[in-house]
Amino acid sequence: MRMTIPVAKVLSALLADPAAERYGLDLMKLTGLPSGTLYPVLHRLQVAGWLLADWEEVDPAAAGRPARRYYRLTAEGVGAARQALAELRALSPDPRPRRGGAEPTGAPAW
Repeated sequence: MRMTIPVAKVLSALLADPAAERYGLDLMKLTGLPSGTLYPVLHRLQVAGWLLADWEEVDPAAAGRPARRYYRLTAEGVGAARQALAELRALSPDPRPRRGGAEPTGAPAW
């Protein structure tokens, strides 16, 4: 799975509560991603076997809204997502300031 920022955002949102089922609008709010970015990511995760998707059983007329498609990570997806995000964090520079007043290498000491 190619780890992009949108993929990382979706995985982080799903890992916040791996057992919870999330629907598209919920994930859009959690990630800040537009639908045109979110749904292709969800599709890729589903094809990779990291995500399950099921339609809710609801009468749209009685509910006053269309049926929702709920997404949740598979057991494989939980493990793979945790590993992928850990690897991504390991590659990212630490944004916290260093203790002891030492400046990072190459930075001016003003």
